[in-house]
Amino acid sequence: MNQLEFFDIPSPCIGVCESGPKGYCIGCYRSREERLYWHQLNDDTKRIVIQACHRRRKRAEAATRKKAVASPQIQKSLWGDDGAF
Repeated sequence: MNQLEFFDIPSPCIGVCESGPKGYCIGCYRSREERLYWHQLNDDTKRIVIQACHRRRKRAEAATRKKAVASPQIQKSLWGDDGAF
């Protein structure tokens, strides 16, 4: 049994609109085609796109965390040394 939908599914756009290295928007994680044709998609397809965006975001955040752990940054003090006393 399908649930009744009273409202359109809103776009996940957050206004960043910049493509990342894999071609997905770094704000909402949609592909160019998903952004371009959003208003023409039916609600079932929009849900699938939103689920894909969540997976892409999680994957990107995990890669960022992994990269940060692999190469920690040394904090510089105001006096230009390595921060050690």
